[in-house]
Amino acid sequence: MEQRISIERLELAVNIFGSFDENIRLLEQEFSVTVVNRDGELRVDGEAENVMLAVKAINALLTLSSRGESIGEQNVRYVIGLVRTGREEQITELTGDVLCISAKGRPVKPKTIGQKEYIKSVLNNTITIGVGPAGTGKTYLAVAAAVQAFRDKQVNRIILTRPAVEAGERLGFLPGDLQSKVDPYLRPLYDALFDMLGAETYQKYLERGNIEVAPLAYMRGRTLDDSFIILDEAQNTSREQMKMFLTRLGFGSKIVITGDVTQIDLPADKTSGLKEAMRVLQDVEGIGICRLTNADVVRHALVQRIVQAYEDYENSRQEEKPFEKSDKHADKRGGKPYDKNGDKRRK
Repeated sequence: MEQRISIERLELAVNIFGSFDENIRLLEQEFSVTVVNRDGELRVDGEAENVMLAVKAINALLTLSSRGESIGEQNVRYVIGLVRTGREEQITELTGDVLCISAKGRPVKPKTIGQKEYIKSVLNNTITIGVGPAGTGKTYLAVAAAVQAFRDKQVNRIILTRPAVEAGERLGFLPGDLQSKVDPYLRPLYDALFDMLGAETYQKYLERGNIEVAPLAYMRGRTLDDSFIILDEAQNTSREQMKMFLTRLGFGSKIVITGDVTQIDLPADKTSGLKEAMRVLQDVEGIGICRLTNADVVRHALVQRIVQAYEDYENSRQEEKPFEKSDKHADKRGGKPYDKNGDKRRK
């Protein structure tokens, strides 16, 4: 079966095909079709169902391209995911929402439906909790929203903080003063700020006190008015730290809390403050809770696969646990039902 899609402008076709036709090759591979650009139209050939899906994907990409979006592998993979779940019409929601302009003049905007909902919550709520796997843009978009609020004079300060918890490494013997020791924990926040403001502007605001980047412990005892406050890596807060942080909120301020509940570095016997806060605050007015998924990952395509692989692994472990539990009960009632070789014991 063959279907034809007319192209109004040549530059749209060039944008969709990508460098060395890499975008179209990805579509052809995913849907098992062939796509040819001829006489001002795209010709899609293959099995009827595959052609239908490929045409939907191409039309969605044309919509993005016609509204000024540069089409790359990430866009193509995301559109393919939307088409496979019958949500390709939602692609129109992603056009035109520029959150902030970076120091290099690049527009920063949500790239997925999940990210758009996250930003909508940040703009409309006093407190937003954003949870999701690595690469979903939780911290980066929160910093972009903070910079824009500061530029619009909605707030006087940007405060970025995170708990100083090592990810399996001990950093206590690092040389230098206190600031040198905590800088490694805060590096991702610095990186996002540098991208939005540029190093020179960042340094100027830092010296004036308009920007503060500090460990969570520095927040105790303070009331933060007219500030945009971001708590990053919140999965590593204790319940006491989370309550302390939330009660720092002052007048005219906004809080964004980000974290990934699958990457908790706390001791096994400690409850994550983020997980508890999501349960306790889910029905509180003025607080939004956004859950991003691996479909919202905007880093390298391999990151999405890694996140999915770990998610599948954790799900399979959860399914095995009830079986393990039944063995333990059997043991308490008078010995294990199986011997060390896995054979059933004789009565």
